[in-house]
Amino acid sequence: MISLNTVKLPSVVTFALLGAVSLAVSGCSEEKKAETKEILRPVKVVEIAKAGDTRVLDYSGAVKARVETSLGFRVAGKITERKVNIGDRLHPGDLIARIDPTDYELAAKTAEANLAAAEKGVGTADLANKRAQQLFDKSVTAKSQMEQASLSYDQAVSTRDAAASSLDQAKNQVSYAELKADQSGIVTAISADAGAVVAAGTPVASVALDGEKEVLIAVPENDIAEFKPGKTVKASFWSSDKLVLDGKVREVAGSADAQSRTFAVRVSLPNDDRVLLGMTATIEANVSNAKTHVAIPLAALAEKDGKKIVWVVDRDAATVHARDVTVVDFTGDGVNVSDGLNTGDLVVAAGTQFMTENLKVKLPGQQSASAEATDVVR
Repeated sequence: MISLNTVKLPSVVTFALLGAVSLAVSGCSEEKKAETKEILRPVKVVEIAKAGDTRVLDYSGAVKARVETSLGFRVAGKITERKVNIGDRLHPGDLIARIDPTDYELAAKTAEANLAAAEKGVGTADLANKRAQQLFDKSVTAKSQMEQASLSYDQAVSTRDAAASSLDQAKNQVSYAELKADQSGIVTAISADAGAVVAAGTPVASVALDGEKEVLIAVPENDIAEFKPGKTVKASFWSSDKLVLDGKVREVAGSADAQSRTFAVRVSLPNDDRVLLGMTATIEANVSNAKTHVAIPLAALAEKDGKKIVWVVDRDAATVHARDVTVVDFTGDGVNVSDGLNTGDLVVAAGTQFMTENLKVKLPGQQSASAEATDVVR
């Protein structure tokens, strides 16, 4: 009897120990599951602020002279000399270039000879006309002879006048062999050099005339309605942060460029010696914000089922939810959204690829539930 009880006792103890171990393991497993559920994914968020009543449009362009002209010879010929270089300042009468004037000088001498011959012809016709008039007065010759002599004289005078005009024209062509500046300005380009044979009107040098300067910018069609002649804008320059001027829109192109599909807009600048030709300027225009846009970082934009979305955080439940948005355009700072977001919304700004619907998240500065529980236990 004693031996049998001795054998049965360890079995009971063994089962009791196994049960206790099983309960302990089960408790640890449940505790681990609870801890796993409490793990939150930290996220970086941005809060949507109220959109302003105005927005700023800014476009970059280059400073140009309001009037820039290309100068060329009025006659054809071979360039024998070029007197100016890019950047040279010109004044009225300054010589720019010269072509070979030999042919034009010979033409002028020919015109002089023709004029001299025509003058002698006029003298001869005048004598004949006077002689015919005297004979007609004495009734020696017929009236027809007198009239013919008068016509010959008139013809000689016309020939002389034509020869004089030809001489003036030949002298002008000789003077056209020298290309001179007619207004003050700065040479911005050289298109032909010594030794080149140019036709009449071929550009030899480009000159930016002194006077008003302006900035030429290219504006896309979605913003061109905001630029009207006379609109005041702000011009800032890359050369100096302190150089800021008030400009006015002077001219807006009537049609878009065929290649870029943008409109050329010219902005007049006030006279300022610090503004030099070729400087890069940024034109800023304040326009009414009729279409309310909110800006979000580019990293906050995601895509789901072919639609643009953002992940919005539910403050109370600390969960994220996908929301469709309408993207207006992309900027250097991020994305402009016109629909889908409201003031005060919290948008996940980074790590959107890890987001899922109803995912628990931890906001910056928020303590996780597991950490709070640990603090309570301690």
